[in-house]
Amino acid sequence: MIQTRKPHSVRPLSLIALPPLVAALAASAPAPAMAQDSFPTRPVSIIVPFPPGGGADLATRPLALLMEKLLKQPVLIVNRPGAAGALGMVAAAAAKPDGYTLLATLPSYNILPEVDALFKKAPSFTRDQFLPIARLTADPSILVANPAAQWKSVKELVAAARRLPGEMMYSHSGVYGPSHIPMEMFANAAGIRLQDVPYVGGTPAMTAVLAGHATMWSSPPALAAPFVKAGKVRVFATWGAERNPMFPEAPTLIESGYNVEFYFWTGLFALRGTPDTVVRQLRDAVRQVATGEDYRNAMSKVLTPVAYLDAPEFQKFLDADARRIGEAVRTMRKFTQ
Repeated sequence: MIQTRKPHSVRPLSLIALPPLVAALAASAPAPAMAQDSFPTRPVSIIVPFPPGGGADLATRPLALLMEKLLKQPVLIVNRPGAAGALGMVAAAAAKPDGYTLLATLPSYNILPEVDALFKKAPSFTRDQFLPIARLTADPSILVANPAAQWKSVKELVAAARRLPGEMMYSHSGVYGPSHIPMEMFANAAGIRLQDVPYVGGTPAMTAVLAGHATMWSSPPALAAPFVKAGKVRVFATWGAERNPMFPEAPTLIESGYNVEFYFWTGLFALRGTPDTVVRQLRDAVRQVATGEDYRNAMSKVLTPVAYLDAPEFQKFLDADARRIGEAVRTMRKFTQ
């Protein structure tokens, strides 16, 4: 007679003796627990490839402090300056793509690969190594000049430069840096030749204009604002698509007839290959912080408006920015050692 087992007597799987091979596979299989959903389980680092106190640093520090409250883990700023940002970006590119190392950087992200290509150098890093998380700021540069300058408008500046080709000097914060590129974009659009004078950093470049060692430079608005208010420099134009509310009387260069744009932006990136669930968590945390009042208030203290874009829109902005910068780098008239 065949006996049948009653349903209530079925033993749980955990009590059934498994063959050794099956038992070994079961033991080694990943647990269905939320390994990625538990991110982060340790501190997150944000590499800033520029010195403390610069634009990227000022935009990232309050972001990190506010992200800690959402991620429940420390978010650490690691400044790795050098080689116009290349050292820090190379260090970030070499990190494990797990979301625990992020990059906060400036337009050098788009500039340096173009410069490497121009001089047929092996790239120090590539944009394909990174995945955009969000844009934080995007301040158009402004054209400022020493008050002793004889011209009163961009048109007069251009006319003076044509009379004195290669003699009018502008300062900048480093060769192929974010204050060198926009000036050459403008010079190319206006058909003029200017003499560049490189300095190591934005503060020395501004100091050169204040002291009369250079006539003008392309400045981040926040750096120039105190000197404009004190009457030590004058604002002549902005590289934005619209006028800067901080300097409403200064026209855009587009208004003045020169089709150029340049933005001193700060963006946050992860490494390509970071798990999708981790990327979504990071995007959501940054979105909550960057659209919140606390972050906006922190940035207003350094005279920098928030210009948040989530990853898809930021990618479109990056692509347009890379096209503008690539064209500018390829058409620059000279390279200063």
